[in-house]
Amino acid sequence: MAVNYICRHCRTAIGSIADAGVSEMQLGFHFLTPEERSDIIAYNPNGDVTVKVICDYCREALEANPELSLVTNPLQ
Repeated sequence: MAVNYICRHCRTAIGSIADAGVSEMQLGFHFLTPEERSDIIAYNPNGDVTVKVICDYCREALEANPELSLVTNPLQ
C-alpha cells in the first residue's frame, strides 16, 4: 500500500509513503470527521490511498486571492 499526497487544486504530486506498515492512526486520519475523510481520502482499487491536500503554491495563491476559493478549480 502506498499513500500518495496530491494537491487538490493543481493536482501536483506532493509526496508518497510506500511503507505498507503505516497505519491510519500514524497518518492522523483518525482526527478527520467522516465528511472530511470522504472529501480528502480516496481508496484506490489497487490498495493505494490518495490524500488530497494543498501545496504551498496554491495555499499562497488562495491566501493572496481569497476570491479564488469560490471557483471549483481555481488554478487550472
